[in-house]
Amino acid sequence: MRKIMLLAVLGILLISACAQKQAENPSDLVGQGTSVTEDKLPPPPEQNAASGNARVEVKEFQITAKQFSFEPETIEVNRGDKVRLIVTSLDVPHGISIVEYGINERLDVGKPVTIEFTADKEGTFTAFCSVFCGSGHSNMKGKLIVR
Repeated sequence: MRKIMLLAVLGILLISACAQKQAENPSDLVGQGTSVTEDKLPPPPEQNAASGNARVEVKEFQITAKQFSFEPETIEVNRGDKVRLIVTSLDVPHGISIVEYGINERLDVGKPVTIEFTADKEGTFTAFCSVFCGSGHSNMKGKLIVR
């Protein structure tokens, strides 16, 4: 009986430690990204072949992962944007996963990981840490908003 009570108390403590915290100032946590233009070959069919290399605009975001948050916490892009996330862990191994875009990358400390994708689905998607990183692991979430 004591073992059951001990397990119940530990379960309650674990659940309470995993309660989601609210951002103190959400407007400070939205990443605007930077636009980067890249040369790509061959040009898309709708572009005049005589114009040469196609120029593709990329929305690039520098993201840091640390116990127990991503900064910026929210990034916003438009549907159709090519997106580049450069994600670096600052303290312990983390992961970043956005299920709807098939993203699941391990983030080793101090080693930037580059993730590229086309934002082809509209909506708000949760980014979460996919590598256990401590007591606040379940609270380590961010948002990808595709307009």
